[in-house]
Amino acid sequence: MRNVAMKVGAAVCAVALLGSLSACGNKKSTTTADGKPIVTVLVKKNANQDKIANMQWAKDLEADCDCKIEWQEVTREAWSQQKNATLASGDIADVNLNGFNSLDAYQYSGMFEDLGKSLDKLPNIKAFFKEKPEAKKFSTDSKGRVYAIATARGKSYSGTGQHMLINKAWLDKLGLQVPTTWDELENVLMAFKTQDPNGNGQADEIPMNIQKLGSGFSWYSPMLLLNSTGIPTGFNKGVSTSGYYVKNGVVKSFLTSDEYKEVVKYYHKLISEGLIPADWATKDDDAYNANQISDGQIAKTGVVFGWSPTDNFGKLKDQYIAMPAPSAPGVSPDETVWDGSSSELAPAGLTISAHAANKDAALKLANLLYSEKYSVQQFLGSFGQTLTKTGEHKYTVDSAKLDKLTKDNLYPGLSELLVGWIPNEVIIKGDTHADELIEVNKVYEEQRSHFDPVKDYIPDYVNMDNMDPSDSAKLSTSNAEINNTVMQKTAAWMSKGGIDEEWDAYCKQLDSIGLQDNIKIWQKWYDTYTK
Repeated sequence: MRNVAMKVGAAVCAVALLGSLSACGNKKSTTTADGKPIVTVLVKKNANQDKIANMQWAKDLEADCDCKIEWQEVTREAWSQQKNATLASGDIADVNLNGFNSLDAYQYSGMFEDLGKSLDKLPNIKAFFKEKPEAKKFSTDSKGRVYAIATARGKSYSGTGQHMLINKAWLDKLGLQVPTTWDELENVLMAFKTQDPNGNGQADEIPMNIQKLGSGFSWYSPMLLLNSTGIPTGFNKGVSTSGYYVKNGVVKSFLTSDEYKEVVKYYHKLISEGLIPADWATKDDDAYNANQISDGQIAKTGVVFGWSPTDNFGKLKDQYIAMPAPSAPGVSPDETVWDGSSSELAPAGLTISAHAANKDAALKLANLLYSEKYSVQQFLGSFGQTLTKTGEHKYTVDSAKLDKLTKDNLYPGLSELLVGWIPNEVIIKGDTHADELIEVNKVYEEQRSHFDPVKDYIPDYVNMDNMDPSDSAKLSTSNAEINNTVMQKTAAWMSKGGIDEEWDAYCKQLDSIGLQDNIKIWQKWYDTYTK
């Protein structure tokens, strides 16, 4: 995978992808010798995935399209460095998978095709929008144009990817119940610290482990405890990652809320009591993850935020369960909520160049990608290799083979980076990732019903990619400064305390940076997409 490259040069040729483009100054051929249309396709991939050209589904796709596909593969990491240079060159692939978004189309006018005008040639995408109206909102900019089509990996992933996991084996050994309030959680963590629940005679237990704060709020943020206070987060993606939420249709920032202050103070109490590692704020990801996996035999961690027991704890998975959010003081169980994110939909999957030499072939290819046949194979590998069709809309995964290929860095598809749509009626047996997600999400069904998914939660399709560029630029600039201030202050307060003395000055500082202006911008776009 690491042989994927994009060379950014000076003078005559700005960008050449993977050596697949012909030499600068030479006219590129648009058909093969036997007259088939050539379609260039950029694919952003994970580093552990096999070459697209090696995948049987990709070969079948080329045959069904009746075209010649020239694949241009690039890893996530490499693309983050190459994207801007590619846009600046004005030379993009005919079809782009996970490469660009609506905001790019705004900023580089005339470079991308408005696919909303071609939906009659894209019946699969048209059906996708009908079954998943939110996908259409993900894909439509403020002026009604459709430059970047969203993707969907199936209803099994409709729940959040954010979960609170607790060691049930430790609870059982100590005769304790799953905590339902912050006070109960603190008592359970204290028991984990002092009563040797892993039974090895050593005081090596980590009662609760939390990730360090990054440049903003993201997956498995410690601030998932805001749900305990009645503020539903959305940390898979979207507005919560920058500190915004909505209550009865009114956008606010939790960064200056009493609830945020309460969560920070609670964490400081737990850290000061040794219930969370003192080095939490500086621990790198490898060390943090190692605490969960331990030696595969004796568990060391009591509570974490994560995806699932298997994903977080490996061989120790059977000791862990998902737990609902414990209620904060003064918050009733009926007011306690949980993260409203969805793992099903992702924005900006497919874009097509406005200058594609073979536009009809590019559209045909795009439509095939959004068929059930190719969507399931993009996700989990080719028929006859890791995936078997067992009936109408029914499939079975060879999970053992898929796991082995993944470990060998030869995953035979695009996994969560698929560019397609798996419809609701599809049933996939053996997708262990989905099976576990469904199981852990059951715990949160009640708490997720405690808020209106639009009036009290900013839907994931309200995002910066579909905004006017000027508003998006304003948010990007001020959010960077706001987040820098917030993360530094929050980490210090959680570890050392002092939030009461500094709170008023902190709130004024955020307002001076532009927090209130940002709230107004988010309100504008929230109203645009939800009303």
